[in-house]
Amino acid sequence: MSTASIINQEQDASLRAGIDRSLRHPVMFFFTSGAAWLALSLVLGIFASIKTHNPEFLECIPGLGYGRLYAAHMDAFIYGWAAQAAFGTLVWLMARLTRQKCRCAGLILAAGHVWNAAVGFGIFYILVYGASGQPWMQMPENVYPVLLLCYAVIGIGSFVNFRTRRGGHVYISQWYILAALFWFPWVLGSTHMFVNVFEGGHGLVAAGINAWYRSAILFLFFTPIAIASAYYLAPKVTGRPVYSYSLGILGFWVLAVVGPWSGVEKMFGAPYASFLQHAGAAATILFAAPAIAVSVNILMTVKNHMKTVQSSPSLLFTTMGIFGLLLTALIGVVLSLPAAMPYTNFTLARLGYEMMALYGFFSMCMFGAIYFIVPRITGREWISTRAIKIHYISSLYGILFVALVCGLLGGFMQGLTLEDVNEGAYAIQSKALPYNWTITIGWCFVAIANIAFCFHLLLMWLRLGRRSTHPTLLNAHDAHSPHGPDGDIQKLTA
Repeated sequence: MSTASIINQEQDASLRAGIDRSLRHPVMFFFTSGAAWLALSLVLGIFASIKTHNPEFLECIPGLGYGRLYAAHMDAFIYGWAAQAAFGTLVWLMARLTRQKCRCAGLILAAGHVWNAAVGFGIFYILVYGASGQPWMQMPENVYPVLLLCYAVIGIGSFVNFRTRRGGHVYISQWYILAALFWFPWVLGSTHMFVNVFEGGHGLVAAGINAWYRSAILFLFFTPIAIASAYYLAPKVTGRPVYSYSLGILGFWVLAVVGPWSGVEKMFGAPYASFLQHAGAAATILFAAPAIAVSVNILMTVKNHMKTVQSSPSLLFTTMGIFGLLLTALIGVVLSLPAAMPYTNFTLARLGYEMMALYGFFSMCMFGAIYFIVPRITGREWISTRAIKIHYISSLYGILFVALVCGLLGGFMQGLTLEDVNEGAYAIQSKALPYNWTITIGWCFVAIANIAFCFHLLLMWLRLGRRSTHPTLLNAHDAHSPHGPDGDIQKLTA
């Protein structure tokens, strides 16, 4: 190897290390506080699930009914965990891809503290005083302008990095990150204005806007961030370029076209414009196109590196997240068929779909990103591979139970009973009871795994992780293999 090449590699490694140091505090704050919110959200979700088959649970505490517990559970998940995991990932990815240190890390960290304070106030208000009645927007209306202001600081900081990037090439991951940067304030801001400020006009209009919001925030913010992380990690860890850049661009533009149209299919059967309901259903069905494009691209990139997938926690979680994307698209197609909607609306099937999208796809991709990013910004490797394996296995089986077995199957069984005019309320409840029990058990597995994950992440923030020249590998025998994943990872990372 020439001297000039060695010098360039050393300079490149020094630049990456400097970028990581500049973002250590805000990124670790987003990840750690997000993991804490995730653990709390799952505990609240377990309590809410128990209330579905044991209504007397916690009845001694005034106000802790199912409605408040479920509302707090979902808002803590969306704004506490999912949003902050996305913020930490997009900030770090944008800095790495633009090869520029973050110049406003202090402001981003301050915005993160304010964001958490606002979310904490909102969750406390839900539990004590009640929810707004709009799913995924249950917090008091004065919380959302604060969240938008915090996001402005985070988004502008990342956009400045893009504008001052080194080189003119724009990577596919940056396409998705930039789109998400602009889509998030549009989706949250417009929904807040029409639902809370203008009060949505008629209540039915507000419900339709809220239905659009839930799909838009999923397809136009969480999905692009998860896809961006997958497009970064798959080639980075395997040492191969992305399978098809053209397929990546195609998937991006199809998502940009169909994403804003989805959501109103949730109003099927309501006195709403028929073309809006069917346009929403068509858009949700067409989401399968970008999902397949992304999945083919990522899976073909890692196709010949299955040992790397099995050994690298980052790639293992990311690959499972991509399979979660395919399942999300498939479930969305089934639920959006006009023949199926009468049997799935207002049932457990919608819960199964949302949880597969938010946890089985998005959260799994974020776990993969966190397992990759944290060692680079802390200078330490993960403490326990056993804890990572437990996190993975418990999360995988837990979410499959919640989303597929109980949500989708239980939702259809519940819907069949709802459509039968000869069945009463007791029969409907009896049909759903075993599935509600199993959902509670599934959430328990996921909660235990993520409480351990939160503790593991906290130890990494305190820089108690092990010092090592080798990346964390789940299969110890690969660490010293000359052709194993260790070599591929080391030569491509700081």
